[in-house]
This record gives sequence, structure tokens and C-alpha cells, in this order.
Amino acid sequence: MSTTHVATDAQLDQLCINTIRTLSIDAVQQAKSGHPGTPMALAPLVYTLWNRVMRFDPQDAIWPNRDRFVLSNGHASMLLWSVLHLTGTRAVSADYEKLGQPSVTLDDIRRFRQLDSKAPGHPEYHWVSGVETTSGPLGQGVATSVGMAIAQKWLASRYNRPGFDIFDYDLYAVCGDGCLMEGVASEAASLAGHLGLDNLCWIYDNNHITIEGSTRLAFTEDVAARFLGYGWHVLRVGDANDIDRIVHALEVFRQTKARPTFIILDSHIGYGSPHKQDTAEAHGEPLGDEEVRLTKRFYGWPEDARFLVPPGVYEHFAAGVGARGAATRRRWTELYDAYRARYPELANEIHLMQGRELPAKWDANLPAFPADPKGIAGRDASGRVLNVLAQNIPWFLGGSADLGPSNRTTLTYEGAGDFEAESPSGKNLHFGIREHAMAATVNGLALSKLRAFGATFFIFSDYARSAIRLSAVMELPTIFVFTHDAMGDGEDGPTHQPVEHLASLRAIPGLVTLRPGDANEVVEAYRYVMQLRHAPAAIVLSRQPLPTLDRKKYASASGLARGAYVLGDAPGGEPEVIVIASGSEVSLAVEAHEQLLADGIRSRVVSMPSWDIFEHQTQAYREGVLPRSVTARVAVEQASTLGWERYVGTSGRVIGMHTFGASAPLKELQRKFGFQPDRVVAAAREQLGR
Repeated sequence: MSTTHVATDAQLDQLCINTIRTLSIDAVQQAKSGHPGTPMALAPLVYTLWNRVMRFDPQDAIWPNRDRFVLSNGHASMLLWSVLHLTGTRAVSADYEKLGQPSVTLDDIRRFRQLDSKAPGHPEYHWVSGVETTSGPLGQGVATSVGMAIAQKWLASRYNRPGFDIFDYDLYAVCGDGCLMEGVASEAASLAGHLGLDNLCWIYDNNHITIEGSTRLAFTEDVAARFLGYGWHVLRVGDANDIDRIVHALEVFRQTKARPTFIILDSHIGYGSPHKQDTAEAHGEPLGDEEVRLTKRFYGWPEDARFLVPPGVYEHFAAGVGARGAATRRRWTELYDAYRARYPELANEIHLMQGRELPAKWDANLPAFPADPKGIAGRDASGRVLNVLAQNIPWFLGGSADLGPSNRTTLTYEGAGDFEAESPSGKNLHFGIREHAMAATVNGLALSKLRAFGATFFIFSDYARSAIRLSAVMELPTIFVFTHDAMGDGEDGPTHQPVEHLASLRAIPGLVTLRPGDANEVVEAYRYVMQLRHAPAAIVLSRQPLPTLDRKKYASASGLARGAYVLGDAPGGEPEVIVIASGSEVSLAVEAHEQLLADGIRSRVVSMPSWDIFEHQTQAYREGVLPRSVTARVAVEQASTLGWERYVGTSGRVIGMHTFGASAPLKELQRKFGFQPDRVVAAAREQLGR
């Protein structure tokens, strides 16, 4: 290569880097909001990753063996919008049909942070093709990347064969000081180090600045020592503008085995801004017109040009990531075609998984539970179902935050195995006591098209809630299994008795919250949830045995698929009073219903395992279950009463929790807080004035 050609390449590199910088500056300035400083600092890194290193084809942003890029410090989203635009990344529909139109147009960038722009304020999965995850609050992106890395290891273990490396991609996550201060990143980093995820590289933007000022205010730990302690390979690049050193560090990552890699990248926030470089002002506000001109002058850029993409920039990306990505995908496609001819059953699994489909007869042998007044705990019924699903669906896996024996989520069938560094084919994931990282990891697994579940006690859903919310934002078919749903572990006291948690999860748009009332409703809950393709679910289960209802006498548990259904009715189906319950209180409501009928009061009992599903039924169906003409209503649930007024009306009665619980055996707690059949009967009579 001639000296002139090398110089030309170097000039094109710098031209592309400054294009990313100035697009970011202009977008933030026009929006009058945003974060210009980090894109100005990290443009060389993102340019280098995309145009020199990553195996990514802009013409097919979802081909299965692409490298993944996660921008965990998502406020720097203009980095991503710039590179998606400049690489010509094409959009893909939610149904995985390539549309061919640009993922992010220059007009989207001009309308940065505006309604319907494909350049929103933070990376949004499902909204912009090329975004691998909604990074959300700081720390979530890097934690989610751990799930992606686990998924790659599992996929490779199951599907790769000698000469057929169908899954061998890498994960790159960019993070900042804020991500590393958040606890979820620490949880995830610890797990990744334990598992030796050598396909995972975090790149830390070490700029010493947060919103309040210098990191000296609150963050002075030795980050390198911390990650060495986690078992990571730690590298340092002392100048974020040195793309050759960046390339070298990334090559070292790809050669490192048995450890994830952590690259400390020393940078200057707001690089090139004469008055705002290395200041908090460069973080979260526009530079201002005069500072923009001065900064562009520093870059050698036309000072009054806005949203400029100079000649040669698109072509340089096309010759880099465009050509390399297309060739890499073409070789993979040829390899996969040969693989499909040789291993058709495995290839069919991959096809189904990529489309979020289920294999034939996935639910053929789910258990059916006979009527039993003593019954079975919701968690025990769940455990039996999980073990069937995991055998029927090869890519179904999950685990618990150190509570597998208590949650009954351990897969015990022969061959299930534990996922560990030396056994990546195992289906039992051990997250340790890391609820938040567990939920984020489950999101990463789902983003990789695996069907994954994570489990803990319901009270600890607080620790995982942010990641659960992101699962709903991204419309991922994740499954969160929560046991010890009410007062069943009574002696542990109020700290372990979830009161407000059902209301909290029900408030998350798009999250299907299910609280089944007996073992057969548990089965139907999983049957419903497994068919979801674009919605997460929380299944909330009892610790204590619940009577298994006689379905010859009461309605089929398949009614769960409607969210609420008439379990037992008055003669002629014309009730005077309706008793509604979920979960462990359903059997209590049934006892009260039978007593009311015996007393000559026409009662209807309704099982309502899911408000969300019920609200999506037709008005006619909802009216059939809860007719407006029947205003005498009693709802029973061992949880906050918040929200039940929508079903009992302003004059109805809710027997629920208005305080925290107490430490005592379950029966004493039920008596203290009114969860007894005679109290329900009394409330119903009161409604009727009897």
C-alpha cells in the first residue's frame, strides 16, 4: 500500500469520525436537548468498532450470527443513529420481513428526539432496526449484554458441529461512569466473570465527568482492580482518538479465552469544544451556537454547515463494514445451507427459534391435576410444568436467583444440566443472589431468541422491576416466575410478605401478570404465556398448598386464557352478588360462594388470574362475567386493594391489605386480616343489606 493511499485512508477515517461528531452536535443543537459530549469523545471508538471490527451486515440487521453492539450509556444515542445512518443499515419489520428502507435517515437525525423520529433520545429496540436492546437506565445495557453472551455460548454448544460454527458471534458493550456506579452492572460483571464469558467485551468511557461534575465527588474506586477481582481481562487505551490502539485492544479481546474483556478507554467528554471539553456542561445540554462554530473550526469543518455528510463518507463505510459484513453474511449463509442439508432437525429448531415459534406438540403432555381438597402449592405445580416445557422446547431454559429449591424452578429431568463455563449446554442457569442482573440477563437471552425464565420470591421483584419494565418496553416474551406470593411464609414477617407488588406489576403496560388459583390454572397460565411472542409475563405463585378444584363441578381452568371467568354460578345464572378472587384466595372465595348458595343467596364466584388479559377481552365477554346490573360485589386478594374499585365499583367491598403484614403462622395472619370464608360471606350480605 502506497504512502499516499495510507494517508488517504487516514483522512477518510478522520472525516468519518468528525461526521459522527458533527451530526451529533447538530442534532442536539436543533433538538435543544440531548447529550453531545459523549458522542464527541467516543466517535473514534464507534467508528472503529463498526467500520473495522464488527461482523455486521447493514443489509440484514438481524442475521443470526452478527456481532452485537450495545450502547449502555444510551443518552449518547446520537452515536448509534449516526453510525446506523452512515452504514446504510436497512430496516426490518417486527415480523422479520426485511423492508429495504433505511433504518435511520438523515431526516430522522434532523428530527432527533422528536415524535416518530427513528432517532429517539435513547436506543429503542423494536423501534429502530440495528438497536440490539433498549438500554434504558444506566447499567441495564451492560447487564443485558451478559444475557446475550450466555445465549451465544448456549447456542454454540447446542447447534455448532465440527466444521459448522453456526453461532460464534461476539458482544461489544459501551458503558460510562454511570453504568459502573449502578449496582446492576456490578451484579452482571460478577456473573460474567464467574462464567468466563470470553465472547463479551465492555468498553468503559473513562472521562471523569458526571452530571454533577467531576467523578471525584463520588466515584474514586480503582475500576481496573475491581474488574480484575471479577475475573475479567483488563486492558487500557490511553487515548480515545487513537484508532490503531483501539483496534489492537479489540484484537486482544478476540484472542483472549476463558475471561471477558474490560477495556478502559481514556477520553475527553466534549472533545474539541474550546470551552466545554472535560466539563459537566458538555454532558447533557447543547453546546450553543457560538461553541458549535468554534468546535467545528477545531475539527476543520465548515462552521456554518449543518447535518453535513461530506463526499466519500458513505462510500468509506460501504467499503468497510458494508463489504466486510456482506461477505461475512454470505459465507455464513452458505455454511448454514450446508448445515441444513446435513442437520435438518437442528436447522429447523433454529428456524423456529428465530421466528419466535414453538415446536409441534410443545404442550402435548402438560400435567392435569385431579381434584384434591388438600391440593398442591402453585410453585410445585409450576415446577412440574417447567420440566415438561424444557423437554418439549429445546431452547427453553432459565433459573433462579439462588432460590431454585424454594421456587421449584430447577429442571430435574435427566440431561437438563447446569449452565457453567465448562458446561454451556446446561439449561439450569444459576444467577446467584442477583435479582436485578437476573432479570436483565433474561432480557438478553430473549433478545437472542431463546425462551427464558428467571425466578425469585415475589417480594424481591422490587430488585428486578427496572429490567422487567424494560422487557415490557421491548415487547419481549420473557417469563418471570415469582413464588411466595402473599402471606404463605408468614413467620418471615412483613419484610417478606408482598403487599403492593401485584399493583406494581399490573401498572406496567404490556406486562401480563398472572396469579393462578390452583394447579390447573398454573398449567393454563404457562400454556397461555408460552404462546406470547411480543409480551413478557409474570406468573405469581403460592408457597402453600392450594385446593385443586373439581373441574367437573366448577368451570374449566382453560377460562384463564380470558383473564377472568365464571368459576361457579347461581341457579339460572342470575346472581345477586359476585365474589371475585385471584390466586390463593380463589378457594376461599369458592367456600364463601358455597355458603352463600346454601343460605339462599344467589352467588357467582369469578376467578380473575389476570386483569391485563381480561381487559383485552370484548365488552360482551366482560359484561357476561361481571354484569353491570349486579352491583353487589366483593373482591378478595392478599395484596393492596389499589385498583380493585374498577371491578367492584364505588359501592363494592374489597377484602385486602391496607397495611403491611406481620410475623405469625399463616392461619393466624388470615384470621387477623380477614381472609376467611365467614368474613367474605359477611361482606356479601352487607352488600345486599342482609
